[in-house]
Amino acid sequence: MKYSYGPYNKFDEKEQWIRLSQGCPNNCPFCYEPTEYEVYEIPELVRNVVKIMDMNLLCKPEALEIIQELGRRKVNNKVIQYEFICGIDWRVLTPELAVAMRQSRFKTIRMAWDFGFHLQKNIKATVKTLLAAGYKPHDITVFMVCNWLTPYEENCMKLDLCKVWGTKVADCWFDNQISPNIEPVHWTEEQIKTFRKACRKHNQMVRFGIDPEYKRTKLKDPFKVVK
Repeated sequence: MKYSYGPYNKFDEKEQWIRLSQGCPNNCPFCYEPTEYEVYEIPELVRNVVKIMDMNLLCKPEALEIIQELGRRKVNNKVIQYEFICGIDWRVLTPELAVAMRQSRFKTIRMAWDFGFHLQKNIKATVKTLLAAGYKPHDITVFMVCNWLTPYEENCMKLDLCKVWGTKVADCWFDNQISPNIEPVHWTEEQIKTFRKACRKHNQMVRFGIDPEYKRTKLKDPFKVVK
């Protein structure tokens, strides 16, 4: 089983989805991406919103050249907005790549924090690299693998740091499970429900700056004289 199946190029009336490479050297135990590299030609771009499906484009030696070339492309004489569907690998992100992504109009940056809390300094440094390139905290979403060997308690600690950084969170469920049909594997059912709810609330707070679902309970006037 594997995730990537060669080049990909589909589009509808609004968006285009492409895959420009496959392969990742990390061989993570929860991932089915092959380790062998393949890089494909950029297809004809026909939409001004393009979503890139590569699992780890940035690990390829050609990554900088590809990103810069994408930035030069236009459709109907208008610039193209890009988005990585998968989380970028903090181990291969460089300041040069981050600046190129920003200049080439890569939006909604997702980055992967797949393992434990011990990587907090590495992830913080990656966030700082993206901010230095011109991204805002709310432009960044941190992916976390849930219901896996990283304990629930550690993911809660990671979520707390994302609150400090002001980044959004994407809870990714082990073995490609999708809500509401998530079966407990390494977490309990209660932990799954609680973490999903916490991530949703966190993202609302980051996006709106307030809790949009908060409803004040109508209290009795403490100064009112009761007869």
